Amino acid sequence: MKTKICLLLLFFCHLLAAQNLVSSNLPIVIINTDTNESGHPLPIQDEVRVGAHMKIIYHTDGSRNYLTDQTNVNYLNYNGRISIEIRGSSSQSLPKKPYGLTTLEADNTTNNNVSLLDMPEENDWILNALAYDNSLIRDILSYDLARSIGEYAPRVQFCEVIINGTYQGLYLLSEKIKIDSKRVNILKLTTADNAQPNISGGYITKCDKTTGGDPVAWEFTTNIGNTVAFIHDSPNPTEITTLQSNYIYNRFTALENAASAQNASLSSGYPSMIDVPTFVDFMLLNELASNVDGYQLSTYFHKDRNGKLRAGPIWDFNLAYGLDVFGNRSLTDVWQFDNGDNVGAKFWKNLYNHSLFNCYLRKRWSELTAANAPMNYNTLVSKINNYTTLLAEARVRENTRWGTLGNYTSNINTLKSWLQTRMNWLSGYLGSTANCTFPMMPAVVISKINYNPMSVGPNTSNALEFIELSNNSTQTVNVSGYYFKELGLTYIFPNNATLAPNSKIYLASDATAFTTVYGFAPYGTFTRNLSNKSQALVLADAFGNVVDSVTYSDSTPWPPEADGNGSYLSLIDLNSDNALAENWTTSNQTLSTNSFELDNATVVYPNPAEGYLQISNQGAKIKSYELIDFLGRTMQTQNNLLQNSIAVEVQNLATQQYLLKIVFENDTVVVKKILKK
Repeated sequence: MKTKICLLLLFFCHLLAAQNLVSSNLPIVIINTDTNESGHPLPIQDEVRVGAHMKIIYHTDGSRNYLTDQTNVNYLNYNGRISIEIRGSSSQSLPKKPYGLTTLEADNTTNNNVSLLDMPEENDWILNALAYDNSLIRDILSYDLARSIGEYAPRVQFCEVIINGTYQGLYLLSEKIKIDSKRVNILKLTTADNAQPNISGGYITKCDKTTGGDPVAWEFTTNIGNTVAFIHDSPNPTEITTLQSNYIYNRFTALENAASAQNASLSSGYPSMIDVPTFVDFMLLNELASNVDGYQLSTYFHKDRNGKLRAGPIWDFNLAYGLDVFGNRSLTDVWQFDNGDNVGAKFWKNLYNHSLFNCYLRKRWSELTAANAPMNYNTLVSKINNYTTLLAEARVRENTRWGTLGNYTSNINTLKSWLQTRMNWLSGYLGSTANCTFPMMPAVVISKINYNPMSVGPNTSNALEFIELSNNSTQTVNVSGYYFKELGLTYIFPNNATLAPNSKIYLASDATAFTTVYGFAPYGTFTRNLSNKSQALVLADAFGNVVDSVTYSDSTPWPPEADGNGSYLSLIDLNSDNALAENWTTSNQTLSTNSFELDNATVVYPNPAEGYLQISNQGAKIKSYELIDFLGRTMQTQNNLLQNSIAVEVQNLATQQYLLKIVFENDTVVVKKILKK
């Protein structure tokens, strides 16, 4: 009985300490730090993490969250250990602190990858205190906008926070920017990755203040004579090797030089170095908001192995949309890359000044501000209204706790008015592409995808992945600098690469395995592996113009036979819309490198075969053939045939599958799978 009374007293004291928070339409985060020898809660500090227990009350059906739910496991989105510290720079000086936390296993050491508030599983999280922002929505507006235009930005969820029994107000629970398949989807470097191709990625580099204690990796001089500091984020400064540091520094230096020289060459200019669309989107997101910190502070870049340097993810937009508590810099009529203060590296202004890059900036602005598009003013106002409705009750408690919001309705109206003026000014500079010329995209089609092959002998499933590209036209296509622009798979076509008319090529994950099993060498080898679930394959030219795009899936309506069952996805008709699952089927036919017509003309029968195998093609003479087993061993071969039809004796072969590689007089190669009975 005495124990129950103590628990009740503790609970009601907790309610009292939490001020007037009894329930909320937002999730409630409760954190209690470990205690010292005297039984007092340990204070949360900067740099030095302390242990704590965290509960998140969250009704997934959208109903209200009650503080009393902290004892009901059905409503606890998280109930476990964390380590926590104060984070941030200037925001640390405010009474309301921002925090960084890591979810831990019960041993207080092992990271615990969990999904918090419907965000993908991870262990590093941030409680954004919404510093200085009297609208409470500047960060979430920018992050949601970035994702709506196709860029990754940290996912966030509003919540109300209680720490050691004291109500701390409204926060954004946020993903931390880091390498992860659901965050910055690039490969992670190890200290052993010091030679090509491994040294080429992945990196996260940022321009930022050095108040976090991280040393400056290098500095660039800006257009106004001061410097901008570049800092290693991943690998971090204590882990990155000298060779890796020099590699990524040289990539930025190459960009700086190319942009300064206005070099747009596909082989040596900035399009060969950077993912142009991410740089365009990064500029538009920062300029739309007139972000005071953009370009010089809180500015991230990332680069995957064998991939291009990419701008982003965006971060930290509290001093934006007309708000600047340290001056008057978030204006409606300035370019933030040339505002005389936080202008960033020279390459930003030099890229803007290049006519072709500027055309793509204009084109993207026109697309994004069209009716119902993500950056259209009415779309943005609708988002703002949704946020303010969501925060209607929590912002009252926030203001009662901290007294920083003033007239909230006036704050929001001012933001909307500022945004309209800013967009009008930007449209005056970016609103027309009348003097721009953009290329027509060729008929290069993603026509086969083997995303989850069956293993063959020593060749694993991942090693046998491939993508077929078809030139569905009678014209030779120059594919110099073409690349797959979505992270997860990397391939960039070399300079002067071409696709012949009505031809097809294969890109493979492992050239040796592909050659062994399919009987001929692939055109090229991509980096990383295709997802066994779903992946967006977006083929683009060197400036990011989309040539073809397919997002396949292992779920209906996509054919299930391609998911590890020995078949691959095959486009039924090259003239159909390959974005639609209904236009794909599955196939296990042998691959070939010939033209479309020749492949259909080659006949191999009977198959399965017992004594003899007949090969014929009335359109081209057979020059040679090679019979290969699935360990890559040549079982039979014959050259200098020059016949339209030949017979191959197979009666003495073991009963199994083989590859029959046929070479025609024009050096076209066809490979067929055969089965010996």
